[in-house]
Amino acid sequence: MPRSISAYLTVIALAFLILVPAHAQETPVVPDPDPADVESVDAIIAAVYEVISGEAGEERNWDRFLSLFHPQAKLIPSGCNPDTGQCGLNFITPAEYVERAGPVLMADGFFETERHRVEENYGSIAHVFSTYDSFYSKSDTEAFNAGINSFQIFNDGRRWWILNIHWQDQNSAGPIPEAYGGDLPVQKY
Repeated sequence: MPRSISAYLTVIALAFLILVPAHAQETPVVPDPDPADVESVDAIIAAVYEVISGEAGEERNWDRFLSLFHPQAKLIPSGCNPDTGQCGLNFITPAEYVERAGPVLMADGFFETERHRVEENYGSIAHVFSTYDSFYSKSDTEAFNAGINSFQIFNDGRRWWILNIHWQDQNSAGPIPEAYGGDLPVQKY
């Protein structure tokens, strides 16, 4: 095949891939956020902790939760088997998180508080290691677990978006290192 025809077909194929929407991947509709929730890195992280926290039987505002995430965002829980040392992770959408975790959070009660933060920013991106403590109730005096949320956050010039939250708890990873607040007291809600 002559080079010009090959180049022409390549351009047509690329144009097709770019211009024709993929039917298998529908972009989720993101509810309108409260502007205060997405005006800063601090605000968007605080909103995540607030919306997932609540007593047993207390409904969560899942539209608020979904409004914080970019349409292509992922939540990525990970963990390690302490007996084998084998680690794994799972990629889910924010909507899948609501579907899977929502009933458990409501049935058992769940509060998560930020104990410590290490934040790095460059241009329109922010990365935050947010060390958390987990409780079943606001009245609990002792956390049942702790861990680190790794937030990847983006500002499009109008608002902040959560792109990913990747987390691991200390029950599967071991004690929180000092650099990430492991030496600090547990933070109550």
